[in-house]
Amino acid sequence: MKKYKGLLAILILILPTVIYIFLTYGKHNFTHLPYVGPQTDSTYHNIPDFAFVNQFNDTIKQSDYEGNIYLANFVFTTCPNICPVMTYNMRRIQQKMTQYPNFMILSHTVFPEYDTPEVLLEYANNMEADLSNWNFVTGNREDIYSIANSYFVNVMEDSTAQGGFLHSEYFVLVDKEGRIRARNDDNGNNIGVYDGTDDYEVGLLIDDIKVLMAEYNLAKKDKDESKR
Repeated sequence: MKKYKGLLAILILILPTVIYIFLTYGKHNFTHLPYVGPQTDSTYHNIPDFAFVNQFNDTIKQSDYEGNIYLANFVFTTCPNICPVMTYNMRRIQQKMTQYPNFMILSHTVFPEYDTPEVLLEYANNMEADLSNWNFVTGNREDIYSIANSYFVNVMEDSTAQGGFLHSEYFVLVDKEGRIRARNDDNGNNIGVYDGTDDYEVGLLIDDIKVLMAEYNLAKKDKDESKR
């Protein structure tokens, strides 16, 4: 039994690399997960510096996420519809990523006046989130709404909407350098973001996180081999 468990562990570790090689040399024929947003030959859209306060009342900055692949989204604790679904699916992704290092999550509230660190902590605990690599953050509303634009998602107050806010249901995948990544669809168009309420798109996102991790692993391997 131990022998089979060891084999299974090895297969789990190499699976992202196998997926990456398939995508690189298979029918899709791309060498990395595409970038999202304006870009030139040498520069790409980056998430700007930020500073928010998390559920433990700690200041969370962009530097805390540098060198990590992370997912970002926007919710609020009194949201009556999509937020619990989004948070459940984010937890599902987190559980799938437990064996992978350098993975984090960043959930921003769109209702900072109500969602204090204490409220966010209670919400996170109720949703059974693992807070070792997942920050629920609050801060100045203007700063939060501004950073949402950088992630290419919409947030706004709307008295006619359930809960009083309209916000995107999307999850955004960000690489270790703060650049947004996403796959191309069958027509070659970049999807940009992933629907956090849709099981199929959440499944695609899990696959793409592993592909992105494999991309970094292969780049490191190539770099190490070039030094020999």
